[in-house]
Amino acid sequence: MTAEQEQSKKSRRRGLLLIDRGSREREASEELDSICAGIMKKGDYAFAEYCFLEVEPPYIEDGMAKCLKPDTIDALTIVPYFLYPGKKVKNAVTDAMTYQSETRIKLLVTRAMSMHGTLVNIVRSRVAAALKENNVTIPDDMVDVMIIGHGSVDPNAQRSMDYIVSGLKGRYRNVSRCWLEIEQPDIPQGIKRCEADSPEALVIVYYFLHEGAHVKTDINNDLMPALESSSIRNAYITRHIGADERMIDLILQRAAEVEAADHIAG
Repeated sequence: MTAEQEQSKKSRRRGLLLIDRGSREREASEELDSICAGIMKKGDYAFAEYCFLEVEPPYIEDGMAKCLKPDTIDALTIVPYFLYPGKKVKNAVTDAMTYQSETRIKLLVTRAMSMHGTLVNIVRSRVAAALKENNVTIPDDMVDVMIIGHGSVDPNAQRSMDYIVSGLKGRYRNVSRCWLEIEQPDIPQGIKRCEADSPEALVIVYYFLHEGAHVKTDINNDLMPALESSSIRNAYITRHIGADERMIDLILQRAAEVEAADHIAG
């Protein structure tokens, strides 16, 4: 490697910072630790860290202070680790970018983890795994699928979920969505709609990044009573989608998009 090439390589030293919504559940931090380790294994970064927008430290100020150390990197790629490009993402990006005026390290922000075929493929894998674990052998076109999302007032969140539903239609008999909170249909309404279709097998997908309180408790508080009072007898629940190696690949792809654009602009 020539001296010029070596200098060029040094000038592109990058760090990566995930900004997650935040959770008090130990599993969320463990998953993020694993994701950061995967990023370091697959990507070309000086470090990979994470922080939280709310709920629990490390907060954004903690994450930025850790990442923006002099003589460590020249650029920091910030990844909003959210499934929907809603208000939370905007808040995370705004809070992080306030640090640009305080540092010479260039800050780049990726898109959120939405509107991508990888997410459709992960959901398909979750459905297939749930059927296999329960020894259900009927064809996919006889299976009904209901996706449970968090809910948001931002219309982009609805479009993001519709993208997943659209990507699944044609493979399964019926595909529908409902929301834990904020939006309609809620979970009981979602089960009622599924019940009207008399499913032979209903697979319920928890469309969440972490095994936090929503997945452990909140969804079940609404879902289990709704199922018990329905006529649906063969309902199967998937794991959440965040704990998947392909999420690391998606993060790296989102990062590569903004980094390539920055390279061209530079």
